[in-house]
Amino acid sequence: MEGFELIGVGFGPSNLALAIAAGELGAATPRQLFLERQPRFGWHRGMLIEDATMQVSFLKDLVTLRNPASQFTFLNFLHQSGRLIDFINNKTLFPLRVEFHDYLEWAAAQVEDVVHYDRTVEAVRPITNDGVVGEFEVTSVSADGSLRETYRTRNLILGTGLSPRLPEGVTASDRVWHNRDLLDRIDQLGDDAAPRRVVVVGAGQSAAEVTGFLHERFPTAEVCSVFSRFGYSPADDSPFANRVFDPAAVDEFYSAPEDVKQQLLGYHANTNYSVVDTEVIQDLYRRSYRERIVGKERLRFFNVARVIDLHDSPTGVSLTIESLSTGQKTPLDADLVVFCTGYTPGDPTDLLGDLGSECRRDQAGRVRIGRDYRVVTTPTVRAGIYLQGGGTEHSHGLASSLLSNISVRAGEILDSIRQQPVAPLRKAEHAVA
Repeated sequence: MEGFELIGVGFGPSNLALAIAAGELGAATPRQLFLERQPRFGWHRGMLIEDATMQVSFLKDLVTLRNPASQFTFLNFLHQSGRLIDFINNKTLFPLRVEFHDYLEWAAAQVEDVVHYDRTVEAVRPITNDGVVGEFEVTSVSADGSLRETYRTRNLILGTGLSPRLPEGVTASDRVWHNRDLLDRIDQLGDDAAPRRVVVVGAGQSAAEVTGFLHERFPTAEVCSVFSRFGYSPADDSPFANRVFDPAAVDEFYSAPEDVKQQLLGYHANTNYSVVDTEVIQDLYRRSYRERIVGKERLRFFNVARVIDLHDSPTGVSLTIESLSTGQKTPLDADLVVFCTGYTPGDPTDLLGDLGSECRRDQAGRVRIGRDYRVVTTPTVRAGIYLQGGGTEHSHGLASSLLSNISVRAGEILDSIRQQPVAPLRKAEHAVA
């Protein structure tokens, strides 16, 4: 088996930032490999709506907060693309999401030699010597099953991201979607399959963006937005509130008592969860008001409401919307229903098999994470397991699954790995079955 200092599972922005940071160490660069199940780099491709903008500053890119002189900055990408002056003239900190995805692809292409795409990690097993786990055996398989590879590594970096969440009892289908798949699904619709009515469920940024996108994409369709709030809530992106995403805030959050952590998560949830940029809210309101004036209302809002019944069939979706304030029930027939109901982090130990029992947990049953993002294990496990981008909000705060700190976090994880007192890896040939 070929040996590595670190193997990353998943290759989204977090592990991309790690690969770049490791490569910038020069002669000290660790032997690294990343395994990604997608056939090519992609980050929320299904939500790359043309006019959707980022919610974080371009300065919070893959490298700038860690190394402003890096060649992988967003500004260098603009320079290489011949758009730096035009971007400056645009006077914005928030680029289009499509453009930022182009930047991520540009960066990923420069480190593709350390990535194997079209690989799903099948198993992680301990390699034990004298009762001590000093390395892990990682087995991956290609999508068609024709290629199976096994490696060994001293450090495992789990960057598998989040899983789309649907309400209990709801199953995705050709007519019932999660917004993650929006653009892919839209592209599969034929020109003669334009919906007559679409229902969007959710109150956050994605729900508002999807509502506006569908309203514009299908100019004859009725678009119904269902959410439990009275109206869309604006995101708090004021300067003081944004400090909750600062690198220094991670230290303060991590060292805080558990009750204070819960208070902070509650106080500042409106910086990230179920909130919408003010510009998007105003745009939807203007559309709704304009339609009232001209007497053709295609954009409908069911606020303080929820979906209580949904029946999916090959010919359409029947659902019932209940008012939370009056109890009134409104039946609707729709051609499409899009749930913008967020994501959920998986249990990071699911991939670890028997190793999961070696991971320490807190009183709430959550995996214990060190300040350096290393999973706390029993003393017999000397090899490192690190979490990237998911499963650390309870320990490191609101920025754990966002772009805000990925550059700094990559440096912290690398520092932790380099401080481990280990002997050099011996190079060996990996087994291919």
